[in-house]
Amino acid sequence: MHPFTDPAMVANYAESTPRKVPGFADIHRMAIVLLAEHAPEAADILVVGAGGGLELKAFAEAKPHWRFVGVDPAAEMLDLARRILGPSRSRVELLRGYIDDVPTRPFDGATCLLTLHFLPKDERLRTLQEIYRRLRPGAALVVAHHSIPEDGDFATWFARSVAFSGGPSANSDQALASISYVAQRLPVLSSTEDEALLREAGFSDVALFYAGLSFRGWVALA
Repeated sequence: MHPFTDPAMVANYAESTPRKVPGFADIHRMAIVLLAEHAPEAADILVVGAGGGLELKAFAEAKPHWRFVGVDPAAEMLDLARRILGPSRSRVELLRGYIDDVPTRPFDGATCLLTLHFLPKDERLRTLQEIYRRLRPGAALVVAHHSIPEDGDFATWFARSVAFSGGPSANSDQALASISYVAQRLPVLSSTEDEALLREAGFSDVALFYAGLSFRGWVALA
């Protein structure tokens, strides 16, 4: 079973995810600032990997004139997003699928948070290229995901993130199993590679805005 179709995982997602990512809510707040620098007041924003709805809720509550298209392949996560969005649901169009399923109209900004680390390098580049095709010139893309310093060891950095998320009462055996599983399964890139992919996809002014243990975040312009 894919983890994002596991009912137990989906039910716990909104509570567990903020504990796993340092500064989780602040990433959303920073993304709003970065998007707003280049977006009109009534912006049309694309959210890639929108399942769960946590960033959509934060964006919609902060920017009442923005409208959103969110895309995600997991129906269960999109159902969760619908529940979490509440009254903001009327300004959000949710699509089940991938970036190719998103209309090619020019969006005023885009985000892809905690998603790209699931994609192999070639597919990651293609996804970034397709996001670029859907942005108007000068629009901002904000991304954040697992990424490690050049010459860093992902297992070491991810172990630090696991320790952060688990706190002092963390189960050490479960933590070790999680570290081993993720280190083997996630096609994590170095920060240098991540930045190079953004530029290869067509983006300019690539800048790091966030770093938290094994996570990094960038803003770039179409």
